[in-house]
Amino acid sequence: MRIYYKEDKPKEYLFEGQGERKHLFERSLQEVFHRAIRLVGIKKPITVYRLRHSFATHLSESGVDLRYIQELLGHSSSKTTEIYTHVSKKSLGKILNPLDHAIQQSKTK
Repeated sequence: MRIYYKEDKPKEYLFEGQGERKHLFERSLQEVFHRAIRLVGIKKPITVYRLRHSFATHLSESGVDLRYIQELLGHSSSKTTEIYTHVSKKSLGKILNPLDHAIQQSKTK
């Protein structure tokens, strides 16, 4: 990434499309993504959408605030971001019941 950034010196977008100040189009990204998947030998069906969904889910499970995820994904509505972030059983298991926490605190005193 550093080499790319130093050599290409993108101005407005990290990965710019053809022409000055144009973003990379979705279809171009898909082609590059699928070429990379074939190159490394991944056999599972995978899409850019799945990668984006996984990224958002991992951020959510790591405790990143939904508003930050919304900003990173470029969504204007938090409802759109909520589609990408589902609640996992792993995350649910980490939630502490406030009453249990209070009981534990009183036992240690």
